[in-house]
Amino acid sequence: MEQVTLLFALLASALALYLSLPLALAVYLTVLFTYPTYLVVQLGTLDVSAGRIVIGVLLLRCLLTPGLLKSFRWTRMDQWMVFFAFVFFLVPILSWRLPMMQILENRSGQMMDVFFTYMVARLCIQNRQDMVSLCKWLAVMIVPLAILGVIETLTGWQPFVAFKRFCPWAPVEHYEKNIRLGLIRAVGPFEHPITFGAFFFMLFPFIYWLRHQTGPWRKWAYVSAGFALAGAISSMSSGPWMMMVFLFGCLFLERRRHWIKPILYFMLFSVMFVSIASNRPFYHVICSYANPVQGTGWHRGKLIDCAIRDVGQWWLAGYRGLDPGWGPNDLGMTWTDVTNAYISEAVRFGMLGVISFAGILIIALVQMIQRHRQETDPPLKSFYWMMASLLVALMVAFNSCSFFGQARSIFYGVLGLIASSIGFAVRQPLYRIQTADHLLAETRLC
Repeated sequence: MEQVTLLFALLASALALYLSLPLALAVYLTVLFTYPTYLVVQLGTLDVSAGRIVIGVLLLRCLLTPGLLKSFRWTRMDQWMVFFAFVFFLVPILSWRLPMMQILENRSGQMMDVFFTYMVARLCIQNRQDMVSLCKWLAVMIVPLAILGVIETLTGWQPFVAFKRFCPWAPVEHYEKNIRLGLIRAVGPFEHPITFGAFFFMLFPFIYWLRHQTGPWRKWAYVSAGFALAGAISSMSSGPWMMMVFLFGCLFLERRRHWIKPILYFMLFSVMFVSIASNRPFYHVICSYANPVQGTGWHRGKLIDCAIRDVGQWWLAGYRGLDPGWGPNDLGMTWTDVTNAYISEAVRFGMLGVISFAGILIIALVQMIQRHRQETDPPLKSFYWMMASLLVALMVAFNSCSFFGQARSIFYGVLGLIASSIGFAVRQPLYRIQTADHLLAETRLC
């Protein structure tokens, strides 16, 4: 399979070099959600996935494109990403109790998956038309994957599972189908049904935004969004379903913004009431009852308990690259499955990891809200609202899941797209013709 992976990566890299930058980014994202990351090319002790090969080529192209770096404008999101990068790289080097070469190999690969993806998204998308081109590509490419998800959950045929036996670090010879509510959880080319379902909702707002286009793309936006919804539901996972509830709820409030404050006050009152009435932490009640697909909600609540109880052990530098030990002692497992993105950053990087990760999400949300308030163009105004809705949905869903593999790269690519959209302008002065007495004319670039 190494030869197939290398050939696939080379073909995708050639497309990334030939096409325009927005479509080159679309090619990379397509590689992520169509080719499994557990199929790699081994170079000594290094495992190089097809996505890493393509992102390396694409970043090099961006750096060598004349004038591209000069047009780059830093945002507060970029500053927080740099801060996160330092924490992401320096904390393991200084504190993890693992061989230094193993740490460097691990962090270098993760750096490509996370920060290369973010920066390439920032550099490839420069304006509104670039974003439209990318969205059109994604609206077409996710349809076959959504159909595959529905087929998997209804028939149990999972074609990508057979390739897991080629995974060099954890080969799977016999994969047991995961069944919930009488349906099989679709996994597609991803490593887990949760990340498969979350992928569709991460791209849903970009696809649905095409409804502001004219002609056939407006109709296709609704069709493709329907496929994305079906693909996400086929995962039969509580994390993506929770994303669905909050994403659709926020989208529903776009034209009913006067409802937001009452809803927030009601939620705050509900948290206080539930905590007092049940005599236990509110998140235990939520994990116990807000669980539509019979997931292990108790596990999520217990993880939060463990993290709060042992904060004195992890606040400085996490658990130094080791398992926190909650699995055998508290969760009834042989290892600790950290199904919470915030706690995942905590056990790896300590309090700085939590602050930097949460800071990126908060800053992104604040900037989307600000741009929505400032923008006067209806399609762009709607775009910023949808990005804010996506961030809210992710911030909530991260309490019950964490991303890994290609889903992690897609997530940081989405953050890069959000950061790029901050610089979109509907009305930019192009030139002015002036005389000594008055301004004769002014045109604008749309």
